[in-house]
Amino acid sequence: MRVDFDPAEMGGPAFYRFLTSVVVPRPIAWISTVTPDGTVENLAPHSFFSIASTDPPIVQFTSIGRKDSLRNVEDTGEFVVNFSAEPLLQLINATATDFPRAVSEFDFAGIERETSRHVRPPRVAASPVVMECRSHTTLHMGNSTLVFGRVFLASVHEDYIVDGRPDAQRLRPLTKLGGDEWGTLGTILHLSRIPYEEPAM
Repeated sequence: MRVDFDPAEMGGPAFYRFLTSVVVPRPIAWISTVTPDGTVENLAPHSFFSIASTDPPIVQFTSIGRKDSLRNVEDTGEFVVNFSAEPLLQLINATATDFPRAVSEFDFAGIERETSRHVRPPRVAASPVVMECRSHTTLHMGNSTLVFGRVFLASVHEDYIVDGRPDAQRLRPLTKLGGDEWGTLGTILHLSRIPYEEPAM
């Protein structure tokens, strides 16, 4: 027997909790931005994050409500996606607090910055992978805004590269589950795709 969850009956907040419990695991984009006057550098995790296009390379994160990350991207057109690795869990969680826009999460959590090459927002120095992005498109949908950013530079620490590409086991990606639950990589399964073959006539 199934249990039904009707969004019309439950309402938005309750169905949000349902969705984030079943759409798992979700990769976390640790987004760094800067205010238009350059005085405050913000940093916040966003667990609605994915690839939108590979050519040109475009990544996407979703802001639920009017978060500082969204405001800064709208005002400056720039952001950095910092890879969320398991050893950084405590720092990432510390930047998830809904601080006022004038408060820098970098400063609050004591996170070391690294200068970006193509955009103004700084990188997280301890993050193994960073992607410097410029805003491509924003799409307003319900209570959320989808932010699409074109990647102008990706930079990976050499210790995390195996056979010419970033290695998942070395990266130790951190993911978000439901509620206060977080996920780690676990077992990696290797399974080749089955090629399609025309049936013999």
